[in-house]
Amino acid sequence: MSCTKTLLSISAVLLAALTATAQQTQILAQPVADLSPSSNLVQQKVGPEDLIGLQVYDAPEFSRTVRVSADGSIRLAGLAEPIRVQGLMPDDISVLVKEALVRAQLYVDPFVTTTVMEYHSRPITVSGAVRTPTIFQAIGDVTLTDAIARAGGVIPDQAGPEIIVTKPNGDSGAQSIQRIPYKALMTGTQPELNLRLVGGEKISVPDVGKFIVAGSVVHPGPFPVLDGNANTVLTAIAQAQGTIQYYNHTVYIYRPDATGAMHEIEVDLGKIQSRKIPDVTLQARDVLWVPDSSRRRITQNMLNSLTGAGTAAISASIYVLR
Repeated sequence: MSCTKTLLSISAVLLAALTATAQQTQILAQPVADLSPSSNLVQQKVGPEDLIGLQVYDAPEFSRTVRVSADGSIRLAGLAEPIRVQGLMPDDISVLVKEALVRAQLYVDPFVTTTVMEYHSRPITVSGAVRTPTIFQAIGDVTLTDAIARAGGVIPDQAGPEIIVTKPNGDSGAQSIQRIPYKALMTGTQPELNLRLVGGEKISVPDVGKFIVAGSVVHPGPFPVLDGNANTVLTAIAQAQGTIQYYNHTVYIYRPDATGAMHEIEVDLGKIQSRKIPDVTLQARDVLWVPDSSRRRITQNMLNSLTGAGTAAISASIYVLR
């Protein structure tokens, strides 16, 4: 009877030991973190704030995700010095991590793989007259038209004739600016305009310039500056659907200079209509004032309200076009 109890006790001990060993083996086999990327990211050079996954086989304590620091390096437990990874491809990072582990005498010949989990070092910003201003990462081949498409395209009648691309110029902190004509870009007549973007670029689609028609016209308001020489006093009045009864034949253009001061330009509309003098071209930010028969000029408060320039001052100089 005692022998039977002894055998049962030994069996129980052995079973418990085998169960514990199996559980420990299962725990060791589990990865510390799921290092499989959520999407198949294109392999690119790594930069600050990127999230990388390190897998050191048979070393779960080193298999983890690591965020690249602002100075372009990563730190691993057990290593005295950081590893600089900025500007390196994932395979190059694997080599450096392996060498560091061997140098620290932690492993003899570790097998290391590196994957990029998230890119954060290659932002492209698209703003201005686009449907959905956005910031996204330059992953893979990204062109200027791709970036505009990611922002939903430009807004018709609001976008200006060019796109401004600002990009960093090396590590000096300087920036370069390129102005890309929108129509030529989208028609593809000049393929070199479709810039390849690598991250760090800021793309701005400025609003189209506008002038304002106010006073004795049917529909006063702001109007876009058209291409070419179509922006004249007569075409502006036509866009405002013409003058109303008892308007005066002398009209005024209020034009800001570089300091914001508004200059008054007197224009004889009657002579333009009778073709005695050439039509006058309007510019962006001009205010065309069509007075009534009383010949009253625009007031300072009304001008400020139209232009949004609460501190604008009308210059005492009056330029008469005859």
